[in-house]
Amino acid sequence: MPKIGNILLPDFPLLLAPMEDVSDPPFRRLCKSHGADLMYSEFISSEGLIRDAMKSKQKLDIFDYERPVGIQIFGGDEEAMELSAKIVDTVQPDLIDINFGCPVKKVVCKGAGAGVLKDVDLMVRLTKAVIKGTNLPVTVKTRLGWDENSINIDEVAERLQDIGVQALTIHARTRAQMYKGHSDWSHIARVKNNPRISMPIFGNGDIDSPEKALEYKNKYGIDGIMIGRAAIGYPWIFNEIKHYFATGEKRSLPSMNDRIEAARNHLIWSMEWKGERLGIVEMRRHYTNYFKGIHGFKEYKQRLVTTDDHNSLMDVFKEISDVYANYIMEY
Repeated sequence: MPKIGNILLPDFPLLLAPMEDVSDPPFRRLCKSHGADLMYSEFISSEGLIRDAMKSKQKLDIFDYERPVGIQIFGGDEEAMELSAKIVDTVQPDLIDINFGCPVKKVVCKGAGAGVLKDVDLMVRLTKAVIKGTNLPVTVKTRLGWDENSINIDEVAERLQDIGVQALTIHARTRAQMYKGHSDWSHIARVKNNPRISMPIFGNGDIDSPEKALEYKNKYGIDGIMIGRAAIGYPWIFNEIKHYFATGEKRSLPSMNDRIEAARNHLIWSMEWKGERLGIVEMRRHYTNYFKGIHGFKEYKQRLVTTDDHNSLMDVFKEISDVYANYIMEY
């Protein structure tokens, strides 16, 4: 069983990826209830935390029902990273994760996220600063390297483990690939098979079905899988993978009522956490994903994204439930 500090994870855990503007407490709660074993906050700017920026501070909200949960930070300045680790310590997550993988230009330009892949010495110094600032286990999420000519994940893994990093999640793309092209997990397998590496190695990138999860588990020998985009609007993927691992059979697709219940719960929890107005508005981007491929749904989607108050939205959900009562989901 993989272990991170004192956190004992189940055999072959499924991790929910930290995703900007997605992995907030309501979404994490939904994924937890559908089988996610370890979750992370959205990534938080170390500079934002130190400046006491409201958006950064709100991302520190964690709840006991979602444990074990990690808070993920990013930044390119050692002092800011150490200070932000001390701030994160005060809310007592189960671990702190460092983002050395975000490929987005505004993050990379600050010498943070995947920008650090060009300078492994800096990556080590930033990580040491975080470890110094916390008593919690520290983990890292990163990519294979800056581009295909500078894949340095083997060196990165060894050096991070040597300074006390307790687990490593590797997104099997380079920064240059962003989220496009083929993810190459053979590099992750090589890190996992390195006799010097003893910390858990988790794989990330392109896992969107139970069949692929089992294939990659067997083929690459990793300790667990992190799932990101495939869980957006489809939290069932975690339990689907677990069921497939256990039985070799696919679960039936979530019914229309399952989808309505998930979307409704997501909305209610969003309103509870963000306040009614913001909860309603920020939920709108999720409806397309919950009801993807549903025949004749366009009118209802339009109503969901334009309705402004809680009670009217509940009426729309009730109507959808009645209209689609006998709808059969098909692969």
